[in-house]
Amino acid sequence: MTAILIFEQLLNGLQFGMMLFLMSAGLTLVFGVMGLINLAHGVLYMVGAFACAIIAGLTGSFWLGLLASLVAAAMAGALVEVGVIRKLYQRDHLDQVLATYALILIFSGATRWLFGAFPLYLDVPEILSAPVNLFGLLDYSSYRLFIIAVGITVALGLYFLIAKTRLGMRIRAGESDREMIAALGVDIRTLYTLVFALGAALAGLAGALLGALQSVEVGMGDSVLILAFVVIVIGGIGSIKGAFIGALLVGLVDTMGRFLLPYLFALVLPPDTAASIGGALSSVAIYILMAVILIVKPKGLIAANG
Repeated sequence: MTAILIFEQLLNGLQFGMMLFLMSAGLTLVFGVMGLINLAHGVLYMVGAFACAIIAGLTGSFWLGLLASLVAAAMAGALVEVGVIRKLYQRDHLDQVLATYALILIFSGATRWLFGAFPLYLDVPEILSAPVNLFGLLDYSSYRLFIIAVGITVALGLYFLIAKTRLGMRIRAGESDREMIAALGVDIRTLYTLVFALGAALAGLAGALLGALQSVEVGMGDSVLILAFVVIVIGGIGSIKGAFIGALLVGLVDTMGRFLLPYLFALVLPPDTAASIGGALSSVAIYILMAVILIVKPKGLIAANG
């Protein structure tokens, strides 16, 4: 094992963390502002991936596909919020879970009916297909570096939106006291729709970006949604900064755990045993991390509104 190989895995973990941030930022926004448990967030990730694959296939342009993923996911999110979610705000969390789980079944069934059960494939844009030499040490995927750059840009943009704009002020006020902000004349229904559409657009963007690294298929958002919930629990529910830190931790721990643990166990155990034990532990490493953090800080690393 070399330092260059470890550096490459650190970059892979950073890229995975940025993708998880795009997914979890919208989820934590929706929960923080609306108090809504949205299990259907993963299907919005899938909508973005399918929209990107279809438009890129029709036009030959990945960039048009990326734009389509944002628009399609945002529109789907707005329609879901107006048609279904709006009726759930005053209901208990069990009703929210059941209703949004039903949305998963509806979207998955409709997608399979429209596009079939076979996966679609996205090509990495030509401008990002060649590797980049980093510090004369490592040739690394320019597309993965692009994902890292997008994640950091979105994080900075969300910070500016939440902390520096009038809309962000209303979002923060809606988190703290929705009754008071409604009494002051803010159209809380429109605000909720905008927040939900923004969260959906971020999920769709994550799906489109990752779709070029794996196949685009029905149900592709399910496993990512589980990791996104882990991220927001670690970071602190309702906190964008917490989601960013949590996503980095989960991405790095998951990637480095799968890389390092089998190697470390191989130093003291037979190769087959080391691979088995190391693989098993690496698959639960992020959940161990979550448990440790919750023992120390039960509300997550950063409080809501952080």
